[in-house]
Amino acid sequence: MYKFRSIYFLYGILTAAILFTQTWKTAANGILSSHFRSPLTLITDTIKPIPGKDSINRLPAVANDTTRLPGRDSSFKETTDTFSLKISKDSLDAPLKYAAEDSAVILIVEKKIILYGKTKTDYKDISLTAPKVIVDQQTQVVTAVNKKDSTGKVIETAHFKSKDSDFTSDTIQYNFKTQVGLTKNTYTMQGEFLVIAEKAKKVSENVTFASKATFTTCILDEPHFGIKTNKMKVINQKLAVSGPAHLEFEGVPIPLYLPFGFYPLSQGRHSGLLPPRFANNEQFGLGLEGLGYYKVISEYWDARVYGNIYSYGGWSVNVNPTYRKRYRYSGAFNISVQNTRQNFKGDPDFFNNKSYFLTWSHSVDGKARPGTSFSANVNAGSTKFNQLVPNSNQVNFQNQLGSSITYSKTWAGKPYNLSLSANHNQNSTTRLINVSLPDAGFSVSTLYPFQGKNSAGSPKWYEKLGVGYNGNFRNQVSFYDTAFKLKSLIDTLQWGAQHSFPITLSLPPIMGGAVIVAPSVSYSQVWIAQKFRRKWNTATQKADTTITKGFFTDHQATFSISFNTAIFGTYQFKKSRVVAIRHVIRPSLSFNYKPDLSKQHFYTDTISPGFAYRMSEYEGALYSGFGEGRTGGIGFQLDNNLEMKWRSKKDTGMEAIKKVKLIDGYGLSTGYNFLRDSLKLDLFNLYLRATLFEKISITANAILDPYQTDANGVDIDKFAWQGGKFKLGRLSYGSISMSTSLRSKPKDAKKEAERKKRTEQQLNDPNLIGDQQRLLDYMQQNPSEFVDFNVPWQLNIGYSLYFSTRLKPDLSGFRKEVTSSINFSGSFNLTPKWNFSVSNVNYDFTTKQIQTFSMSINREMHCWQLSINVTPVGLYRSFNFSISPKASVLQDLKINRTRSFTNF
Repeated sequence: MYKFRSIYFLYGILTAAILFTQTWKTAANGILSSHFRSPLTLITDTIKPIPGKDSINRLPAVANDTTRLPGRDSSFKETTDTFSLKISKDSLDAPLKYAAEDSAVILIVEKKIILYGKTKTDYKDISLTAPKVIVDQQTQVVTAVNKKDSTGKVIETAHFKSKDSDFTSDTIQYNFKTQVGLTKNTYTMQGEFLVIAEKAKKVSENVTFASKATFTTCILDEPHFGIKTNKMKVINQKLAVSGPAHLEFEGVPIPLYLPFGFYPLSQGRHSGLLPPRFANNEQFGLGLEGLGYYKVISEYWDARVYGNIYSYGGWSVNVNPTYRKRYRYSGAFNISVQNTRQNFKGDPDFFNNKSYFLTWSHSVDGKARPGTSFSANVNAGSTKFNQLVPNSNQVNFQNQLGSSITYSKTWAGKPYNLSLSANHNQNSTTRLINVSLPDAGFSVSTLYPFQGKNSAGSPKWYEKLGVGYNGNFRNQVSFYDTAFKLKSLIDTLQWGAQHSFPITLSLPPIMGGAVIVAPSVSYSQVWIAQKFRRKWNTATQKADTTITKGFFTDHQATFSISFNTAIFGTYQFKKSRVVAIRHVIRPSLSFNYKPDLSKQHFYTDTISPGFAYRMSEYEGALYSGFGEGRTGGIGFQLDNNLEMKWRSKKDTGMEAIKKVKLIDGYGLSTGYNFLRDSLKLDLFNLYLRATLFEKISITANAILDPYQTDANGVDIDKFAWQGGKFKLGRLSYGSISMSTSLRSKPKDAKKEAERKKRTEQQLNDPNLIGDQQRLLDYMQQNPSEFVDFNVPWQLNIGYSLYFSTRLKPDLSGFRKEVTSSINFSGSFNLTPKWNFSVSNVNYDFTTKQIQTFSMSINREMHCWQLSINVTPVGLYRSFNFSISPKASVLQDLKINRTRSFTNF
């Protein structure tokens, strides 16, 4: 037997020590288990080793005893020796994983592991990467340090990331057991804010205290601006609170200190104060606008309460609750009370007025209750409210208000449709208010009464006979807001109803399926509560109106049959890039007849000296009657379009053939009434629609009068092409408009794609409906703050020309009027940081004057933006200077100077 020598045992100990303390130039990784971590944490074995000299005869009893056989001695039991290790209460409750790209050093005595190169240390959801990491197993503290170049400049930093924290620091000391850490020169993103702290102490998973901290939205190592404070507490992604703070631009402190700072960091909705903005108005004085509070009431409700106050004594209060439930409904209220005081008391132009305004919008998701919908859009208030809103010229001159509340219902599998609504409109100039309640509509989709339930084979012609119904009922009252009385309200009550029964018949195509035949019959009836008679009063030199109340009806019946077809023509080219041109003609011919069922409701009288008029006694009723006279004739319409196929040089095969539309549509329509006593031929209506080069849109319309006129410009029963040079007709109206939009490619296509994606997400998020509307309002009021510097240039141009003939005021004939104008808007980057734009530019060639014109100059300042806006001409003239941060969270932190003028 081999004899064991103690010298070999000593060699083994020395070899192990060298291996464990040697630095290897290779990748290193490992896992420190919570139960068997390494030789650094194993509990020492207390069993004494057997001396070397007794190694041969260490088991004499077993060697000499040959009588005790395990298989025969029933008293013998084979047992397994078990043992357990006592785990320290300070040990980690999960494995600590580490890896290093360069090398790892394990110090046994100090119980430390040092990792070099691109290291990564993971513990639960915590991930730490750094150029160098030191793990202390006795204290459970990990230390991560940065890497510097030969000049002392930091070229690589440590990065800490967990479920609720993500920051970069020069030095990180973190205790995995207590979750407490210290950092130096820390950078972390909290929402839109970049927080920089010279020293920071993480006291729990979500709370960090910092000293000499900077808040900014400028994402640079050395930000252009920031809010400086000496002490601060940050609750991750919720809020931050600081001591005294001040602004700093380009390292220069602004001598304006705040006693404390409160910074919301959470995403989504959260309650808080609404900061005010300064305002200056010549009639209201200096003021603060928008000061208030935003409150998140519940998951579905929130509210804003804010107000404005001015130095002349005027004020306003606004309550704006909003509600939303995803996939169900959403809406918002706004109640405004405004006390207007212009100038000082005692001045000749002093003015004091109190007014109110109410808005309500509501919409229901179509998937919430299929077949049922409810919507509301209410705008009502004092007639002078809009006129007295400060710093909003466009609102001041808005004199029409309208409201609508609508409920509709459709029945699944049934042809019925019901709608109920309440409507309101008012004119702030005349102060007239009309209210319709209720306004009901009921319709029945086309039914086929002769169609069998289980018919087989081709249907008979009479089985395609369809009947439908459309009905409306309205009740309306009118009053002036200055003279509201219940009795006068009842006197203005009007009601009415309208019914129509369309009858259709689908006949099989004729002439081999080339011509489609569609006959139809329609009967309509109206119920009217009032009729009017007007007669000239020679004493007062005015027309007197007599109103008769009761129940009156009027009727109308129409009969028609139409023939429609399509004709295709193709011309192919040989040895040309143009492959073919196709011309499609769609003629339509109809025969119609309408008897005169309303003749008894018309009368002739004089309502001005020397002029007699034919009038309807239902003119002015809620539902006016039908027209007078018989109609029996034909209608004709001709529609065309041109398409072309051409071969592209860039592609090959079938992909090289491109299809484009040369003219989207052009044609004419007219009619001829055989039963009219004169002027039987109707006007010629011509139209054209085209898109050239997929860029230029062209639309043209014209009306030709086929009859000649007398000396006063009145039509006579003589065609325009008779008695002289041939012409199709006399141009009585014409218009042509052209427009195009040109836009350069974005400098960074990735940024453009991200912008579009972000916009789509915002528009499709029902939780942001109220925020979207507020943002859209803000964008409309401040368009220059949203200049896209990623697009070098863009241009929109439009031209329009109108021609018409109008009756002269003295009724002596007609006069021709021609108006034309050009409008354009666009922007281009003077440099990568400067942008010049013009908008709402309209030049009238008739008056040779610029009607409206606005221009702006914008400076991109990385995290800030400067804009100068000037509107020198037009009804609303203004000048505005603004410098503001780009981040939406700081949109109220801006310098704004505005001057507005009116020219009316």
